[in-house]
Amino acid sequence: MYRAPEGIRTPNLLFCTHTATTRRLTMRHLRALPNPVESTSYETHNINWQDSIDGYLTHLRAGGSPETTIYTRRQHLEHAAKRLPAGPFEITASDLTEYFAEQPWKPETRRGRRATFRKFYQWAIKQGLTHTSPAEALPSIKPAQPKPKPAPDSVLAEALLKARPRERLMIRLAGELGLRRAEVAVLHTSDITETPHGLSLVVHGKGAKDRIIPLPDGLSAILRAYPPGYIFPGDDNGHLSPRYVGKLIARLMPDGWTMHTLRHRFATRAYALEKDILTVQALLGHASPTTTRLYVQLPDNSLRSTVQRLAG
Repeated sequence: MYRAPEGIRTPNLLFCTHTATTRRLTMRHLRALPNPVESTSYETHNINWQDSIDGYLTHLRAGGSPETTIYTRRQHLEHAAKRLPAGPFEITASDLTEYFAEQPWKPETRRGRRATFRKFYQWAIKQGLTHTSPAEALPSIKPAQPKPKPAPDSVLAEALLKARPRERLMIRLAGELGLRRAEVAVLHTSDITETPHGLSLVVHGKGAKDRIIPLPDGLSAILRAYPPGYIFPGDDNGHLSPRYVGKLIARLMPDGWTMHTLRHRFATRAYALEKDILTVQALLGHASPTTTRLYVQLPDNSLRSTVQRLAG
């Protein structure tokens, strides 16, 4: 039987060698273990994390999960791998709970991370890599109450004034079409399509769900002038990464405002035109109008007018 060098914490994978898949994962991990003299304590347990993360992401790809989801799951798990005291099948429920408690996350971020860990350990249990899930001990987190934060005219004007042409287009795509930063990042000239009513844009949204948004004339002219290929080329599979797109725009906006608040701005302005939440839902690519409601800030004058008319 393999005996780990002194100082190396071996994963508890050895008890579950009853399937060929598990044996391959176990032996691959064991061969990858470094010499303790040549590595830090973080590196020794992180190899176990990395091997397991790669296996989980392969599982997601096999199930057809979109790359945006896979990217998010990777970010969540690798963030934890750098901060937890041991490998994924050695940590306790207390370790994971303490890690969550130390993070300055907002409720929605906390909910997303909790979901990642619960799904990761569900996969690990089915693979026979562990018998228990420390994520089951994480407390439930209530959904955030609707707090729309649409960027005001002054914030938009300041960002546009500072922006270079590339960044100005990113801002307009978020503010005039409601695109997410990930949707802006992967925009391709082939996504511009002709419809019976004029030019439209095929937007590649979350969960591999595409939607078609009509293009206003101003943006149509700009986008059609680009040569074939990605609108924002970069090193992330040929285009800029969503994270980098978000950082570019956040630098141009005053403190407290992000690219996502431009999407809130679009939703609020779109709802104000027709008071049709289903139209706004379709434009934003949400699965439920409940989610869309989180983006729409009702104007004070609308509320006041309704009350006055009822009272009169």
